[in-house]
Order: sequence, then structure tokens, then C-alpha cells
Amino acid sequence: MVDNRNDKTDRKKPLVKKKDRAAEIANTFEWLITAFILAFVFRAFVMEAFRIPTGSMADTLKGAHFRLRCTQCGYPYDHGFVPHYYGMAEDTIPPGPVPIRQETQCPSCGYRIPAGERVPVANGDRILVLKCIYQFKDPHRWDVIVFKNPINPAENYIKRLIGLPGETIEIIDGDIYIDGLIARKPPQVQKELWMPIYDNDFRPVNPNQQGAFNGRRWTPPFQFEGSSWAISDEDPTQLLLDSPPGRPSALKYKAPMPGEKALTSANGFAATYAYNEVFNYSRMPTVSDLMVRFYVEPAGPEGQIGITLGKYGIDYKAWVNMDGTMTLSKVNGDRETILATRKATPPTPGVRTLVKFANVDHRLLFEYDGNELFVDLGRTPDALERNTEAAPRVEIFGAGKLALSHVALFRDVHYTGR
Repeated sequence: MVDNRNDKTDRKKPLVKKKDRAAEIANTFEWLITAFILAFVFRAFVMEAFRIPTGSMADTLKGAHFRLRCTQCGYPYDHGFVPHYYGMAEDTIPPGPVPIRQETQCPSCGYRIPAGERVPVANGDRILVLKCIYQFKDPHRWDVIVFKNPINPAENYIKRLIGLPGETIEIIDGDIYIDGLIARKPPQVQKELWMPIYDNDFRPVNPNQQGAFNGRRWTPPFQFEGSSWAISDEDPTQLLLDSPPGRPSALKYKAPMPGEKALTSANGFAATYAYNEVFNYSRMPTVSDLMVRFYVEPAGPEGQIGITLGKYGIDYKAWVNMDGTMTLSKVNGDRETILATRKATPPTPGVRTLVKFANVDHRLLFEYDGNELFVDLGRTPDALERNTEAAPRVEIFGAGKLALSHVALFRDVHYTGR
């Protein structure tokens, strides 16, 4: 008698496979629905990604923009893309290169690139916003926050938080005052808000070509005449000093006066942004909160290196002697007052050391080789003598045999009431 049990078993196998496959599909859909619900809840209540729509917070956060590089000195910078200039709707990113409608200006060397070049448009920056964080802690000043436009709740605004409930806010000469006291930015925020004025590492490739630089020759933005400073023949990005140790020599930054047409290659101290349109530059206010940074390499154990920053007609000086003594002083007319001193490790001949000096938010900050020296100039609006007619001033001074590299000048962000 023939056993048909194997035939019956074989006939049942396709049914089992079909049931297993159906269960797998159902299980997949279940996981997809669960993931979709979790993603929706996560996006609605925990975290959401936002794309920056405009350049109102540039250069910290950028909207759609052109990524450019100065054709003279090679300095990279961004310039905002404004859709309505091209007849496009807001928040539109063109699929291909478009011509830049207006000239742009390099924030370092000041060269103006003519309009017309076709450049791709980069998308706006993206940020992840933690929606529930303020359920566990209070908002902090200088936080970057996202909130709804009260007039149009469908529109999101991305801004930096300045004022907290119950506070009185004032903007005086570009600084924020809360209840009558200046609001100082934390170091990590201040680092993001320094704007370049000049970087000596980026120099035009053909500086002596007649008329090649905005209709004239490019010249270094320093007053070398009458000083002992010089540009290195081997490395033009280096500044050299060879003077007697006891006879300091000053090197002045030649910025054009406010309202004056630039006769040199120096950028001025106006609150201009490469991100914005050049035609607005002449209306920008002057910024007097500045920072100078460089690396110094002394050749011997004698001499000094220092920086002068002039604000409201008063000079603030910071220097370090080769014995390691750091000093901050204030010069008002013919009277110089020592504000602070400290002892640090003496500079090592032949070794590059970082030096920075900033006058920002009514405070002097001097850094040498990781050692810091600071002076609080007062937090009220009248803590500083305000001669607003006096233009800012920048000098590098030193004595002995020195080499400076990576020399750069920056300005603080300048807030306005509009």
C-alpha cells in the first residue's frame, strides 16, 4: 500500500509560507506606522530640524547664499542670495548657477568683485532645535532660539535671545544694555561674533599692477614710513622689526576716516558685512570694539611686543616684555595710567607665541601664550568718556628683533535699533 503522507505534507508547505509572508508584511507595516507615529511625536514635542530662511543672523547662521572667494587675495566669504531680486518667491533656491546682481566686497583686502558672475546658490544652514529644553531650565541670554511670528504663526523666526521678562533693554553705540548695565557676551558667543577687518595672511597676487585693485594699486594697510617695521622679503605675510630693545617702534593701521573715501587698501571700522549689499556700506555706523591677533617670534631675550586700541579718543595699550611681564595701561592725552600687570613665562627666542588684545563690552582682554590679563572698565553707559567724534585707532608696537605672523584685525558685532 502506497504511503501518501509525504504528498499531504508537501501540499501544506506553500500555505505555511504564504501565512509567514503575510505575517512579515503585516509586521513591517506595524513597525512603519509605529516609527511614523514616534517620528511625528518626536518632531512635535522633542526636536525638529529648521532651515535658516534669511541672512539676518549671518555670519553665525546663514540663509541661502553665494560661496565666494576673493579673486585678488583668495579670502573665502559668503554673500546673501535674495530671491525677490531675481523675481523668485521667498525661500526659493534656484536649481543652477545664477548671476550675482550686485558687486561684492572682500571683508579682508577690500577688493570689490563686479556683478555678473554666475555662481551656484548654497542652501541655508540647518539647525536642530530641542523643543522641550525650556521645560527643564530657563532661557539664557544669548541663546539661539526659534519662535513663532505673533502676527503670522505659520512663520518661524530664528534669533539670538537678548532680553528676558521684566528687563529694560537699550542699544547704545552698538552694545546691549540690560537695566542700565552692559550685557557682556560669553566667550563662546563672542568668538562667533568677531567680524574680519583685515587678515595679513591673504594678500593680493598682483599688488603692484597699475589700477588692478579697485582702480588703483594695492598697498599694505600699515604706515611703514617712519617706523622700524618692514615686510619680510621671504614671506610677505610676515612683519619684521629690528630696533634697539629700549626704543619701541609703532606700526599704525591706516583705516579711512568715517565718511571718507578710502585712499588706501585698508578696510575701515564701519559695521559692514560681506554678506550684505555694498550700496549700504556708506550708511553703516563706526565700530570701536576691536581685537588684534598675531603670533610673535622673538629673536632674542630683550625687547617687547604690544598693541594699542583707541576708543573714544583714549588709547588702551597691552604689551608683554621679554622677561614675561604683561601690562595693561590707559593713555588719556599725555597721561598714562597702569591698569594691571602680571608675570608670565618669558617668551622663548625662536618660538612663535599667540598674542591677542581686545577692547570689547567695556572690558580689556589681553592674552599671551595662554596667560590672560583683563580689566573691567565699568558696566554703565557713562563708565567710559564718550568722545564719539574720535575715530578708532589700531597700532602694533614693539622693540628688539621680532617677527609677526598671522596678523589679523577684527571688530565686534554692532547692534542697531532697526
